[in-house]
Amino acid sequence: MNLQDIMTEPVTIDKSDKLSHALDTMEKLSTRRLLVMHNNSIHGIVTMRTITRELGARKKSNLPASAMHVATATTDNYNKVLPDMTVDDGVILMNKNNGILLIIDNDDVTGWVTPQQVIENYPFGNSYAGEIMRKPITIGPGERVIHARRIMLDNDIGRLPVIENDELIGIITEHDIANGLRAFRDLVSGNQQDSRIKNLLAEDIMSRGVISVKTNTPIKDVVSLMLEKNLGGVPVVNLEDELVGLVTRRSLLDAIASKI
Repeated sequence: MNLQDIMTEPVTIDKSDKLSHALDTMEKLSTRRLLVMHNNSIHGIVTMRTITRELGARKKSNLPASAMHVATATTDNYNKVLPDMTVDDGVILMNKNNGILLIIDNDDVTGWVTPQQVIENYPFGNSYAGEIMRKPITIGPGERVIHARRIMLDNDIGRLPVIENDELIGIITEHDIANGLRAFRDLVSGNQQDSRIKNLLAEDIMSRGVISVKTNTPIKDVVSLMLEKNLGGVPVVNLEDELVGLVTRRSLLDAIASKI
């Protein structure tokens, strides 16, 4: 199987567009990244993570998302590849560089492959969530959002389970933080933001009613759940309902790469 067999058409945005428009587009189309173009040339990729980084930058704390351009949150974390590259080679490259694959044919972008397309098309065997999960980094509901953002960026992760009294009560994702910071910037005037943002807590923006799986849940069922609910990751609990791990798109990609 080649990359052209699983690629999808990227959603594009111009580098001069506003971050608020990028967030609205991601929300509408349930995607975590957009291909940034300008004058028919590739400018890079904008992701929920790069927007989270930009919206939390103190040097621009007085600007709403509607005044910030996509170009400021663009990254070059992608790999240009040919459409006839095998999926196995593409997975190894993607896993090594932690970037997506842009499919280029005759200097034109014909599609892209992200971890989503890989796990959609990979025939997972008889492994279980407990064998693929990653050790979770957690926070408490009273932790400040700016601290949660810093943890995510420093560890290159997209979600933090929220634990209170050893119980999983919620999860905060880069999507939650990006939208929380956007709303905060829109509602709070610039001269008050620095002091008031310190009072924004994880429990204010976290998602409750978290969907989780057991350590003995077949990984095929975990993948089906993630695809059905459009989840970037799910917490893994043991038989006593204690949080013991996370299965994410990246951990699934790691598992696939290790078997190639």
